[in-house]
Amino acid sequence: MIEVDVAIIGGGPAGLASAMKACEEGVKDILIIERGMELGGILLQCIHDGFGTFIFEETLTGPEYAQRYIDEVKKTGINVKLNTMVLEIDSAKRIIAVNQEDGLLEIEAKAIILSMGCRERTRAQILIPGDRPSGIYTAGVAQRYINIEGVIPGKKVVILGSGDIGMIMARRFTLEGAEVEGVYEVMSNPGGLTRNVVQCVEDYEIPLHLSHTITNIRGRRRVEGVTVAKVDSEMRPIKDTERFVPCDTVILSVGLIPENELSKSADVGMDPITNGPIVDEQMQTSVPGIFACGNVVHVHDLVDDVSKVAEVAGKGAAGYIDGKLKKRRSPIKVRAGRNVKYVVPQIIHGEKFDEDIRFYLRVKEIEKSVKTVVLADGERIFEKKIKIVKPPEMVKLDISPDILNRITGDELIIDVEGEEDEEKP
Repeated sequence: MIEVDVAIIGGGPAGLASAMKACEEGVKDILIIERGMELGGILLQCIHDGFGTFIFEETLTGPEYAQRYIDEVKKTGINVKLNTMVLEIDSAKRIIAVNQEDGLLEIEAKAIILSMGCRERTRAQILIPGDRPSGIYTAGVAQRYINIEGVIPGKKVVILGSGDIGMIMARRFTLEGAEVEGVYEVMSNPGGLTRNVVQCVEDYEIPLHLSHTITNIRGRRRVEGVTVAKVDSEMRPIKDTERFVPCDTVILSVGLIPENELSKSADVGMDPITNGPIVDEQMQTSVPGIFACGNVVHVHDLVDDVSKVAEVAGKGAAGYIDGKLKKRRSPIKVRAGRNVKYVVPQIIHGEKFDEDIRFYLRVKEIEKSVKTVVLADGERIFEKKIKIVKPPEMVKLDISPDILNRITGDELIIDVEGEEDEEKP
């Protein structure tokens, strides 16, 4: 039996940042539980740069970014258990975990921070028909093979999906001398950030085929090739457009799924759109004292944003332990409005605010020259002009305390308004 003030499940960027913030807020007894051999999470295999431009105001690789936090954690003396798998948590904030050194552990915490990250969708989730040969990998697995293990999994590559990792791996395979025949995306627009489309695909003259998918994989022992086809507006393959592409490797970059089996075991309320916990402005879930942050809540574009929300969770956990989190009688529900797929946080509990609340949202469709509008009590309380919004690129809104403290109702609506909406009376 172990008793701690704050237990953090996951030692990636979210877990590290939340631990540091909780420590800064005065929490003495903090435990990070990490199932891997090292702290840092997925960042350890992301050897490309582009990390830390907001948090550290310089461009770092993934391992460099992680090491900044790891060094700080070591300085503070925060307890860490590596190679430790959490088997179960419950709403009473009791954790059951296991490792080789301690055996079975029962951990009781005053507050828990969930920071388990996310995992990749596989062939099983998207149901690609065909043979079952070797040579089919998710983009993250291929990234680990090349960057950590020093193994190139193939020489002639087809990539399905234009998510950020998929495009980064298109460049990575090319740099290692492999031939990337093309990146195929079922949607009519790229699925990743514009900077990755330019830097990883266009700059290396790698073909990007939009509105295309793989309809069949062929190969006995090893992948021999795939059949690709254009898709219609309903994303159904158009038979007359099918063609066979020889390759020995198929890389899947078809989306990420927040790791929330543990969240569900604790009866945490879940958002069916994000597949993550419903959280308030302190990143507290529906279970008092259980907080969540990072990609376990919703998938972020940038690790800097993961660290930012993790700090909110760390501060919230410290406030919960000290009894400082005051709740209003009737919480404010945050609702996704026009052309908004989801908004996080989904609920506001605070009575009075002295800091901004940052809202994260994704749109459903690309639009140019728009306004993000926040509506409360039937009035427009906030507006922000944006040149263009795209589903792969997160929209962030910082709402000031002056605005937040004027809200008297129980609902907040966030819209994205196009030019035609502004012309309406």
